[in-house]
Amino acid sequence: MINIYLDNAATTEIDPEAIKVISFFQQLNTGNASSLHKRGVAAAKEIERARQIIAAKINASFKDLFFTSGGTESNNFAIKGIAFANREKGRHLITSKIEHPSVIATMEWLETQGFIVTYLPVDKEGFINPADVEKAINKKTILVSIMHANSEIGTIEPIQEIGMICKKRDIYFHTDACQSFTKVELNVKKQNVDIATLNAHKIHGPKGIGAIYIRKGVKIEPLLHGGGQENNLRSGTYNTGGIVGFGKAVEISNIHDSKRMSELRDYFIHNIQNVVDDVILNGAKKERLCNNINLIFKNVNGKKIFKKLNERSIFISTGSACSSAKLTPSHVLIAIGIKSQIAHEAVRISLSKWTTKEELDIVIQNIKKIIGEERNA
Repeated sequence: MINIYLDNAATTEIDPEAIKVISFFQQLNTGNASSLHKRGVAAAKEIERARQIIAAKINASFKDLFFTSGGTESNNFAIKGIAFANREKGRHLITSKIEHPSVIATMEWLETQGFIVTYLPVDKEGFINPADVEKAINKKTILVSIMHANSEIGTIEPIQEIGMICKKRDIYFHTDACQSFTKVELNVKKQNVDIATLNAHKIHGPKGIGAIYIRKGVKIEPLLHGGGQENNLRSGTYNTGGIVGFGKAVEISNIHDSKRMSELRDYFIHNIQNVVDDVILNGAKKERLCNNINLIFKNVNGKKIFKKLNERSIFISTGSACSSAKLTPSHVLIAIGIKSQIAHEAVRISLSKWTTKEELDIVIQNIKKIIGEERNA
C-alpha cells in the first residue's frame, strides 16, 4: 500500500532517537528544571547539554541561545523585542515580501503601533538584492529581518552579505532560519547575524519547541514576563522533553543527509520534466534548499493534484503549511512575478532524510497520470 510523505517543509517525522530521550523525560524524570531537588537538577543539566549542542551548530555561545515554543514565537520575540527596546533610536524596520507569515504579520501589526516598515522586492528566483537592503536603510532604521531560506520556493538568501551591510551601519540583523537550520551552514559570527530563529520540527525533532539566538549586547525586550527563566528573556516552565529532543535532532543531523536530499531533489526535477510537458520550477536553480521542489504544471490546478495524490496516500502541499488552506494565491509566488491564476497551479514537494528514489519514482508516475487526466478532461 502506498504511503509516501513529501510535506517535510511543513513538518517532519520525529527521529526515533529523539523520541527515546523525549519519552525518558516525559515518563521517568518529571522534575521541573527550575527546581533545586535532584530531579530538577537532572532536568536542568540535560537542558544545558541540549543548549550547548544547538549553539555549537551555529557557532554561537550557549549563553546566547534561549528556548521558545517554536519559530512563530521566536520571530515575534525577535522583531517586537527589537522594535520596542530600540524605538528611541528609530521606528524603521526592513524585511522582504517573501517572509514567513509570522514575520510579515508581526511587521504589519507593528505598523499599527507607529513603526514604519519597508518590504523589499525579490527577483524572479526569489533572491533579495543586498544593494536594495543598503539603499532602504536610513537614520531611523533599527532592524533588518531577512529569512535564510524560503519555505515555499527554497531560495537561499545572501545573508552573509546582508549581515555585513547591517553591521557596518550598526543595525540589528535578524534571520528566520527555521527551514535552513542543519541543511545549510548557519554561522552567526561569520554571517554577521545578531538574532536567529530556529525550531525543531523541521529537522525531525518534536513540535512545540524552538530557540532564538540573541547575540550578547543586543538590546531586546522580552515578550513574556513572570517566571524569570532563560535569563529573564523567556519566562515559562521548561519543556524539558521537547528541549532534549531538539538537542538530539541537532546532534544526529549531518551533511550526508543534506547531500543525499539534494541528489534526490535534482533527480525528481529532471525526471518529472522529462515525462510531463510544460512544467515550471519555481525558485532558485542552484542556491536552493536540498529538500525543496516547487513546481507549476501549466493548466492544472495545484489543489486538484494535491487532492488526487492525497487519495493515493501521497502527501504533498500546495503552498506553505500556514496558508495552504486559503484560496488566495501564495504571496511568495506573487512576489516572484507569477500571475495569480498561474500561482494556483503550484505544488510543493519537500523531501526528508528518509525519502527514497523508489518513492519518488512512484510519485512521478502518479503525477504523470494525473496531469494527463486533467489536461485531457
